[in-house]
Amino acid sequence: MSDRPLVGVGVLVMKNGKLLLGKRLNAHGAGEYASPGGHLEHLESFEACARREVLEETGLELGDIRFLRLLNTTQYAPRHYVDVSLVAEWRSGEPQVLEPHKVERWEWFDLDALPTPLFGMLHTSVEALRTGRTFWDASPMPPR
Repeated sequence: MSDRPLVGVGVLVMKNGKLLLGKRLNAHGAGEYASPGGHLEHLESFEACARREVLEETGLELGDIRFLRLLNTTQYAPRHYVDVSLVAEWRSGEPQVLEPHKVERWEWFDLDALPTPLFGMLHTSVEALRTGRTFWDASPMPPR
């Protein structure tokens, strides 16, 4: 476990008003529904990370990408993350499970009918999408 925060990048992929979510199988958040995403690599831009992670996990290509929110979270302590959430429009492809050790399946959901339980970082991302709020600090976090 690192003694410094890691940087995570989550991507809300939207298609016809629906959000792509997958049921997590690995590490923190197992059994919870999350958007595609992962760790920012050394010298990588947020946009490059978003495109790479979505392509690696789902096979989808993205259109325009924009900043959504920044979150400093210790919700899955002892893990500590600075989580950057981006929102992107789907460009092409059908979601595929390309990392079966990380996600069970991908599905499109209406924003008003999201599955439960949601991955901890997703609550603030969805709220940012709905309200335009862009920043949350470490505590308190919404319940999972």
